[in-house]
Amino acid sequence: MVTGSGNPNPPPPPNTPLDLSVILAGLQGGSVTSTPNGIDCGSTCNASFNIGTTVTLTANPPSGGQFTGWSGACSGTDMTCTVSEGGSQTVTATFTGSLQSINHIVFMVQENRSLDHYFGALQAYRAANNYPGTFDGLPQFNNPAGPVPTNPGCDPAFPFQQSPAPFNDCVTVLNGAIDPAAPLIQSFKLQSQCVENPSPSWNESHVAWNVADPLSMTATMDGFVHAAAHDVRNLQYVPGANPPESDVNGMRVMGYYDQDVLPYYYFMASNFGTSDRWFSPVMTRTQPNREFLMAATSLGHVYPPLGASEDTGGSTQFTNKTIFQALEEAGKSWKIYVTDSQFGSLPPHTELGMYTFANSHTDHFVPASKFLDDVKNGNLPAVAEIDPGFASGTDEHAGQDDSKPGAKIQAGANYVASLINALMQSPSWKDTVFILTFDEGGGFFDHVPPQPTVSPDGIKPVDLNPGTNGNGDICSDPTKQGITCDFVFTGFRVPIIVISPFSKKSYVSHTVADHTAILKFIETRFNISSLTARDAAQIDMTEFFDFTAPWMTPPSNIPSQPTNAPCYMDHLP
Repeated sequence: MVTGSGNPNPPPPPNTPLDLSVILAGLQGGSVTSTPNGIDCGSTCNASFNIGTTVTLTANPPSGGQFTGWSGACSGTDMTCTVSEGGSQTVTATFTGSLQSINHIVFMVQENRSLDHYFGALQAYRAANNYPGTFDGLPQFNNPAGPVPTNPGCDPAFPFQQSPAPFNDCVTVLNGAIDPAAPLIQSFKLQSQCVENPSPSWNESHVAWNVADPLSMTATMDGFVHAAAHDVRNLQYVPGANPPESDVNGMRVMGYYDQDVLPYYYFMASNFGTSDRWFSPVMTRTQPNREFLMAATSLGHVYPPLGASEDTGGSTQFTNKTIFQALEEAGKSWKIYVTDSQFGSLPPHTELGMYTFANSHTDHFVPASKFLDDVKNGNLPAVAEIDPGFASGTDEHAGQDDSKPGAKIQAGANYVASLINALMQSPSWKDTVFILTFDEGGGFFDHVPPQPTVSPDGIKPVDLNPGTNGNGDICSDPTKQGITCDFVFTGFRVPIIVISPFSKKSYVSHTVADHTAILKFIETRFNISSLTARDAAQIDMTEFFDFTAPWMTPPSNIPSQPTNAPCYMDHLP
């Protein structure tokens, strides 16, 4: 019978063998060995030693990591510790990482979705599920809540006319000011996962910036509806098309999705890292933004270069250095996983097809199905891009794009989920970063204006069309150019998720950045020089990571991404 207030854990009696257990915590890949032999984690983490034996433990940090200390039967930060007392003893060795702990950077850039359009309701989701921090989405969901944003719509006195389509059939701007008869179109929740494609091209983006004065330095962010309606009525509408263009008033651009349609993205953006100040590089369409993604410049192009089509890359070749050429010169491995390899020769899309270097290294281009094999077998290269499913409809691009069938965004999100989930359940998870973003806003509304940035190389737009009778491209008249006529502003905000065991949990960056920050991240990690002044000026993305507490076990409650939301384009919402 034990009485009194003595030590509840008395030392073992003398002449007791030492039963020693070692636990490894933190960054994977470290080990602990013992003298005399017996402990060799991670193959053997438990051993018994003879009476009176003094055991010396030695910590061996993983590649790119560091040892941060002992706890339990040992303490301190020395690389070795000793245990001599008999009985059952437990020692924990903790390892942490550094930027050098990241050995693989994978990025995937989907198509044409603005931040407010996709993640506008993210703050409400985060608050409802007790995630910390704030996210600047649509004002009505922020804390404190702001007014529901609006854009001026089409004056009902000027109804749509099928053919010919006069340029005054949807008046939003009248005599240099917003038409007072224009209705205000509010932000609204979309029910259909399929919507007709608005245009994010140069002219439309500048109208979205300021509908009354696209060359103004003041961003009013009120021209999205007008640009979409004008584009439908005067450029895209094809009489007799099946189905015919339905949203002739451009209202769809004010629509947003929430967790009901995109539960996977909402969960991942709330648990890993995201940003509410991530922008596309330039106020125009897909190809120039993807050229910035690859080379930190479009060499003055605001349109696809001559000969380049939406899906082939065309004949025009750019000779400036891409991030993949820089990696090659530095002796670092790289690979492009191509989703639509079954639809034609590699590489299939513009941002790579226009570069001579890429075309001369087609051995680095493999089907995206190979990504699943490489993560499973630990064969990821240092840097990889996953090229989206442009032809197969998994790129999340809006529909009716150059006769391409309408894409279901849930199909694209589910495809992305399959790649990320495979990575998280593989041996490659321990030292990989997966970056998901979108090439540009797609013409969909966002309330935060593009931000000032640096010109990559001093080259001004080289392919603007002066047109006739004043109908040329915005900025084509040198006597009327404004500051937004150069490459010194970003494009619009787009979603981003940074997924890694090193991602800060539930982190929201509020630092202005664009896609060339991905290049800066790669350059910083692998000691590569900047490609242009644009990527040199970017953040290196290390603010997204916490190397002291790696997240080696992914969340267990990740929702599946459904694909059964309604899909229609003949009405709203």
